[in-house]
Amino acid sequence: MRTIVAFGTFDVLHPGHVHYLERAKALGGRLVVVIARDESVRMFKGHEPVFDQAARLMIVGSLKSVDRAILGNRLRKADDLYNIFKRCRPDIIALGYDQKADIPAMREWLARNRIKARIVRLRTSLNDDIYKSSKLAKRIAH
Repeated sequence: MRTIVAFGTFDVLHPGHVHYLERAKALGGRLVVVIARDESVRMFKGHEPVFDQAARLMIVGSLKSVDRAILGNRLRKADDLYNIFKRCRPDIIALGYDQKADIPAMREWLARNRIKARIVRLRTSLNDDIYKSSKLAKRIAH
């Protein structure tokens, strides 16, 4: 069975996240979702997560489309970002339509580590004018 890996923060889970994970699962196989650690959220998003990593792990892991939810690596050096793939051994890496990822660096890392995974950018979102974390945060703040 193929292993599909999706990853993200998933802080304040919303229908756009659920749609992304359902689309990833539809690629056919076992869906493993990597949840960003709290320190990674602070590093990449520049703020404290609303829910801590344990809560986000539990919430995402409870979704019907998710076969397994795991915490991402602690990021101490550049390679740590992708080392999670050694643990998951993905056949497919599913990126969200707006997910920031250095795809050439990811491909290079995968090749160097002899992991033959296909990177798939899921092109559609579920009404990103409404269901996008940054836009939801602005709506909540007002």
